[in-house]
Amino acid sequence: MIVSVHQPQYLPWLGYFDKIDRSDLFVFLDNVQYKKREFQNRNRIRTPSGDVWLTVPVQTKGRYNQPIREVHIDNTADWRKKHWQSIAHSYQKAPHFSAYKDALELLYHSTWEKLDVLNQFCVRLLMKRLNILTPVVLESELDVSSTRTERIIEICQQVGASTYLSGAGGQAYIDTDRFGEAEIELVYQHYSHPVYPQIHDGFVPYMSVIDLLFNCRGESLRILRGEA
Repeated sequence: MIVSVHQPQYLPWLGYFDKIDRSDLFVFLDNVQYKKREFQNRNRIRTPSGDVWLTVPVQTKGRYNQPIREVHIDNTADWRKKHWQSIAHSYQKAPHFSAYKDALELLYHSTWEKLDVLNQFCVRLLMKRLNILTPVVLESELDVSSTRTERIIEICQQVGASTYLSGAGGQAYIDTDRFGEAEIELVYQHYSHPVYPQIHDGFVPYMSVIDLLFNCRGESLRILRGEA
């Protein structure tokens, strides 16, 4: 069984879903430390003038060491309205915007208190629209007490994984020998970003996967897999 893990991210890019799609089980790392200026509370969309960041404001002042599942969203500003307006303005003329409009609009009409709950909802919603059927579990539901490489090995052992699919960045910190000792095969993801039609001129990679869905709809999973 192939297992992959990752922090819950906000409107993730294509490579995030490629890793889920290539796995038999995906684990949300909801117990790891929240990191500023990464993708846990922000991502990019394509606009007529280029790409822009959509950032969910969070309450982290003096609490940067907290796990992501304890991070509260700062709802003093109406970020939901701003994000939805940006998405609608940028993609309203995309060929398949109407197919996903209602589901996404509901997301932004709902109230969210915790960042990880919002992110998990986003990922599950987008998995469904992509037709990715990989089961998902939470790290917090498992009995994991280690850190770094040992944390991943513990997760793999608890869920019965024979193979761990790591992001390419894992090569910088994973102790490969420990995986051999634990008799778990270690495989790295090397994702080649596809080029697909975008509503605006030119092609800009590394957008949120909603860019792919709005532009390509039923072909999205084949494009994500590099089959189209």
